[in-house]
Amino acid sequence: MTDSTELSATRLADAIRRREISPVEAVQAALDRIEKTDPAVNAFVTVCGERALERAADAERAVGSGAELGPLHGVPIGVKDLDPVAGVRMARGSLVFAEDVPQETISCVARLEEAGAIVVGKTNTPEFGFKATTDSALFGPASTPFNPAMNAGGSSGGSAAAVAAGMVPLAQGSDAGGSLRVPAAFCGVFTLMPSFGRVAVPAKPNAFRRYNPMVCYSTLARTVADAALGVDLMSGEHPYDPYSYPVTGRLADELHGDLTGLTVAYSPDLGGYPVEPEVEAVVRAALPALRAAGATVEEIDFELPLPHAELTAMWRRYLSVAHAESAAISRDSGIDLLGAYAGSIDPGYLDSVRVGQSLSAVDFRLEDLGRTRVLYAFESVFDRYDLIVSPVNSVAGIPNSPGRDTVGPDTVAGQRVDPYVGWSLTSPYNLIGSPAASVPVGRAGNGVPVGLQVAARRRGDALVIRAAAALEKHRPWAAGYRDLGLGVLSA
Repeated sequence: MTDSTELSATRLADAIRRREISPVEAVQAALDRIEKTDPAVNAFVTVCGERALERAADAERAVGSGAELGPLHGVPIGVKDLDPVAGVRMARGSLVFAEDVPQETISCVARLEEAGAIVVGKTNTPEFGFKATTDSALFGPASTPFNPAMNAGGSSGGSAAAVAAGMVPLAQGSDAGGSLRVPAAFCGVFTLMPSFGRVAVPAKPNAFRRYNPMVCYSTLARTVADAALGVDLMSGEHPYDPYSYPVTGRLADELHGDLTGLTVAYSPDLGGYPVEPEVEAVVRAALPALRAAGATVEEIDFELPLPHAELTAMWRRYLSVAHAESAAISRDSGIDLLGAYAGSIDPGYLDSVRVGQSLSAVDFRLEDLGRTRVLYAFESVFDRYDLIVSPVNSVAGIPNSPGRDTVGPDTVAGQRVDPYVGWSLTSPYNLIGSPAASVPVGRAGNGVPVGLQVAARRRGDALVIRAAAALEKHRPWAAGYRDLGLGVLSA
């Protein structure tokens, strides 16, 4: 019998429809693989096996009755532990909320469940998702399966590691500055951060909070087809999300890999970020695949409107205001993160909250002047090119800290960077709302995968998927999972 953990989500769903594999078998195989492989990776922090098997039994009865089946019917998935699933613990990587159990499911995950997906557990994330590495005092680090001594990246690191290690074929995550793309790159999986508003996520008590910075929700997968399907199922407007919009067309229809007529701008440093030469070389080596697919690729001398350190600091201030808002909401509900609970909170997060509290409303609005300069700089490139390509991360991996406080380096290629996120080239796209993907294109000498970032103008998600599919076609990465004992995966 086929090992269901070696199948992509689309192939597994097809096997279930053909009654070659039952939903119960698929979910049990995922649970068995989690039990076997997770101790080395630490991707899952909560496994809801009983709940998942109950839902799998229901799914199996639906198959037997001839009922209409959703496109992910019976497929096991993971959900980032920052986002609620009704009846399943959501610790948020925090000692303060270690036993919190929400009663509602976030809308994007609910849409996956409506399509037949079965949640098998919650995946590791840093406390409140505040940094681009996955590690916390509560759960410890998540590792990339390609080198367990190295971090999976964050903040959707558990989801990326779970997919790479074959525990689930598809996992949900979110991205406020690279939280999907950073771990996807380090774990050798694919993700698309869609255009802001494509995936509706109603937020309470502030429906407008996701704008500063722009927070997007998506899926991580081992194939472009799986991730495209996941985003398609999540997409569409919602009356309680003021930023959401109607979506026409399916990303799953853009998998032909033909880039004829498209123009691609390659920036090896995205206009000024320090990048390790080894990382840049791996990304550069993938450019011929875009040309082979029909695209015109040109290296450009792009300049950021602000030095990379100032741009990162500006993005961090946006995030600090969001953290201060969250702390205020928690305080109003009786949990004072800066008071009685401060000793249980990551000091880096508390520092971020204090920065947010120190900014006036006028200071906060004036940040948009710099943000506008960023928007205009990128849009001027999109006036001439369909896509912008760059590395995702500046570094070839980040070692896990034994102190459960993993952060990145403070120096890259001789330049000072913010250790929390300054070593990635991802946050500009969260400032302007453009779609951006991380595509696996090779590995560094230490075994850690390297990701190529491809981005388009807002609502150009289909172009990003086309480019990713072309890279997958001309430089397939599925065989790379052999090292992890997963077999060869295909779309």
